[in-house]
Amino acid sequence: MSYNLKYTLSDMASSVVRDRGQWTIPAEIRRAARIDEGDVLEAEIVEDGIMLRVRKVIDASQAWFWTPEWQRGEREADADLAARRSERFESDEEFLAALEERMKPLDADS
Repeated sequence: MSYNLKYTLSDMASSVVRDRGQWTIPAEIRRAARIDEGDVLEAEIVEDGIMLRVRKVIDASQAWFWTPEWQRGEREADADLAARRSERFESDEEFLAALEERMKPLDADS
């Protein structure tokens, strides 16, 4: 994931490291990098300095949504919506009626 941060040396945000190594990431940087309270940050020493990576922690009860299979289905659904290969129903009754209309009768094979 990359972000188009348009900072130059003259307008970069800065802050001071406090007691016990605490550092406040400037608000504009947090917004641009989508860093939220409680997020886990990984720090790595690189040739040019320190690289921080945000690691979003997924609640175990929501992990199914992030499986490759489910995400593939989400992408397919998004593509179907974009290509207008979907229907919209205004009520439960309308949806159930459309399903019944499409159902194969049980005795259709005989």
